[in-house]
Amino acid sequence: MERVTPRTLSGFMELLPAKQVQMERMMEILRESYSLYGFTPLDTPVIESAQVLLAKGGGETEKQIYRFMKGDTDLALRFDLTVPLAKYVAANYGQLTFPFKRYQIGKVYRGERSQRGRFREFYQADIDVIGDGKLDIINEAEIPSIIYRTFTKLGLTRFVIRVNNRKVLNGFFELLGLTEQSGDIMRTIDKLEKVGGDKVKQLLMEECGVEEAKADEIIRFISCPGTSADKLAFLETYRGRCETFDLGLDELNTVAGYLPAFGVKEENFAIDLTIARGLDYYTGTVYETTMTDYPEIGSVCSGGRYDNLAEYYTDKKLPGVGISIGLTRLFYVLGEQGLLSEDMVTAPADVLVIPMTEDLTFPFAAATTLREAGVRTQIYTEKKKVKQKFAYADKMGIPFAVIIGDDEAAQQMVSVKDLTSGQQELMSPAAAAEKITAEMAVRNSVTVIREK
Repeated sequence: MERVTPRTLSGFMELLPAKQVQMERMMEILRESYSLYGFTPLDTPVIESAQVLLAKGGGETEKQIYRFMKGDTDLALRFDLTVPLAKYVAANYGQLTFPFKRYQIGKVYRGERSQRGRFREFYQADIDVIGDGKLDIINEAEIPSIIYRTFTKLGLTRFVIRVNNRKVLNGFFELLGLTEQSGDIMRTIDKLEKVGGDKVKQLLMEECGVEEAKADEIIRFISCPGTSADKLAFLETYRGRCETFDLGLDELNTVAGYLPAFGVKEENFAIDLTIARGLDYYTGTVYETTMTDYPEIGSVCSGGRYDNLAEYYTDKKLPGVGISIGLTRLFYVLGEQGLLSEDMVTAPADVLVIPMTEDLTFPFAAATTLREAGVRTQIYTEKKKVKQKFAYADKMGIPFAVIIGDDEAAQQMVSVKDLTSGQQELMSPAAAAEKITAEMAVRNSVTVIREK
């Protein structure tokens, strides 16, 4: 029989056990954080009808999608979690209660060129709030607090949630008579951090056809310095000249004004007038979250307000606001930067029960007591030398061993050994469960991410 070399396709991530535990812990924290805000879990199919999935097709989506035939059925793998959400809400409109708040963590597929930090199969972690006809601005104000709590719980402190409002931008371009060129202008000013103001001004004039005076005004507008309060004061100087701009400014004031009540620290929030997000999609508040010490990573959480989620599936107007975390990419870059905690417990068990007696009745009963107390327990029954049994625990990173010989079994007691300190105590299985539970609570308090 010819042997096939085992390999993982380029652009697909496959983790060793310890790293998989770290990834699972990140997803657990996301679920816990989203649930605190009343979001319900949702799981949509990985495979959809291509006609449904590509209702808003074209462009890069058509090129990147994994599409195939099964018999006479045209199928495709989902390329994000937003389009399946739109289909779900449209299909189940009569059974849902609005505003509908859902979170979903799932794999998506894009057949793009695989490169460093970019994957063809990757996890996204999304939350969205969908309204029926209308959706209050307060939902947009709450989103930064969800981002803040989630990233803080993961172990990050040095990050900035950057916020803007598309109505402010659209109104500003309307004031300058540049509405038709707004798309090209936004793509150009998006390069501000990379190439600087002078180069952006040149590109605005040469590639977007913007007059020099208006190009100067654009640079002055998007480069407004100072705190969020300073930028809001600067924007007030434009008030009263455009209804769209005024509405966007009111919304931006609302979002920024509620942040202290929502628990977001001032250093973790900034109004950034360069952010546009999805030129054809977002219509109100937009968000991008970046890591302060690693700006080269780019946005690790982004999203915003949109007017009509399911317009390709229903005539009902379903406005919403949402954010998405590219979880696989975030995990990859955190690992690359050495920011995944090495102190986190990644072992599959808290304790390894090592029987050293012919009669296994008491060791099994002791293991049952530990498990009933919530202690993750593995029993080692392989016929190995004692040294090899402890070597197994060490390789697996298991923190504790429960040793049961004839003497322990006769007393209905166990010897609990801390495999980190080497300390060993004789106690009852119930006391062992209590001790290990207390110790593991401390060790499990370590965050997934550590900042240098």
